[in-house]
Amino acid sequence: MRSIGHFINGVRVEGKSGRSADVFNPATGEVSARLALASAAELDAAVASALAAQPKWAATNPQRRARVFFRFVDLINQHMDELAVLLSSEHGKTVEDSKGDIVRGMEVAEFVCGIPHLQKGEFTEGAGPGIDMYSMRQPVGVGAGITPFNFPAMIPMWMFAPAIAAGNAFILKPSERAPSVPMRLAELMIEAGLPAGILNVVNGDKEAVDGILHHHEIAGISFVGSTPIARYVYATAAANGKRVQAFGGAKNHMVVMPDADMDKAADALMGAGYGSAGERCMAVSVAVPVGAETADRLVAALAPKVEALRIGPYTDAQSDMGPLVTRAAQQRVLSLIDKGVEQGAKLVVDGRGFKLQGYEDGYFVGGTLFDNVTTEMDIYREEIFGPVVSVVRAGSYEEALELPLRHQYGNGVAIFTRDGDTARDFASRINIGMVGINVPVPVPLAYHSFGGWKASAFGDLNQHGTDSIKFWTRTKTITSRWPSGLKEGAQFSMPTMA
Repeated sequence: MRSIGHFINGVRVEGKSGRSADVFNPATGEVSARLALASAAELDAAVASALAAQPKWAATNPQRRARVFFRFVDLINQHMDELAVLLSSEHGKTVEDSKGDIVRGMEVAEFVCGIPHLQKGEFTEGAGPGIDMYSMRQPVGVGAGITPFNFPAMIPMWMFAPAIAAGNAFILKPSERAPSVPMRLAELMIEAGLPAGILNVVNGDKEAVDGILHHHEIAGISFVGSTPIARYVYATAAANGKRVQAFGGAKNHMVVMPDADMDKAADALMGAGYGSAGERCMAVSVAVPVGAETADRLVAALAPKVEALRIGPYTDAQSDMGPLVTRAAQQRVLSLIDKGVEQGAKLVVDGRGFKLQGYEDGYFVGGTLFDNVTTEMDIYREEIFGPVVSVVRAGSYEEALELPLRHQYGNGVAIFTRDGDTARDFASRINIGMVGINVPVPVPLAYHSFGGWKASAFGDLNQHGTDSIKFWTRTKTITSRWPSGLKEGAQFSMPTMA
């Protein structure tokens, strides 16, 4: 059986802790690999490697750092098929979906090829008599990223690409459910010319996470996962003097106005709600049609599409979606569907009985659609993270707007309408970090920032875009004056630029 260790100081190394976990193929339920779980000593070795390599990397001029990412992007394109199949085999999503995962991460690597411009400081000549002032952005040192299973390529690249481009070294702790692609990405970074020690991958569980949060040599931490863990990571890392960004859960609404193109809205909702089996933090899990007629039309359009979903293993190129990632995830989703029925929601399409011949032990759940869902129900309040869409009927635009406004999560939201005034009002008033207008999954492109509000994010700066460069650097401001600008004698009052 395949064994997966760690990636430290530029090479793969075997695990030495004696602890391990199984990696599964979600389509079959079979164990595909054994993953080593890091000890404190192995984390220390990775950090030591990073500390030794980082000063020289930081001193490397930015255009040379950028060239590593130019080559890295080229290598990703060369290995796209290999990476996608490897990703699908551990996550379960379709190969085409995996390619999308990889491309959206690669776009951030492309963005940081502009690091010579992105890391520039500012300069003011003549800020005072004979005084010049300038600032520079310098790396924080050693950073770390703790990433989830649902985007094993994209989110690691969202983290390590800006950090490394800015001159930091990086420790990546990927999800133990889908560890193989992060290991390959580290190898490709070395092949692209990255010095050994700048990117290390330490596989592990909570012990490794806690080690990162408390390690005195790690200066900054980026995290993506559930909201309870995001709160824990944020509080613990901040208490240990680290800068931290921690992104949590979501409950993304899609408001459908009466004037929306219903066929396009239904198609958009299908992809956003059921793509990747709903295992996306930007998945639309709540549809909010405005008015009874709109709701009836939307449900009538959705139901046959949900029933016709093609569900299968990643090896089937015709599949629309695959299984959930683990048996526990499957059981949780099925339990929440049961609760929805018990609490009075109308089950329009029931995905609980889905079985696939030859894959009876896979972690599949069929597409599920609820109507007449209310805000008190568990299927509305909780992030399901599965192929379940709830229709919450609203009597008016204001009632529809109130739903995402009042929900604890604030990751993404969308509105489908032909009315520009309504769309503009919605975008202005909503308290959500990412807004789509006739766009169901409003994940910004790499040169804008990604991040939610409320209980979906903790910290002041977002992922990718210019926020990522600010997060992984510190500003140093220099005030310089030469003898021609010096006054005679000691000055005891607060200095001014007069």
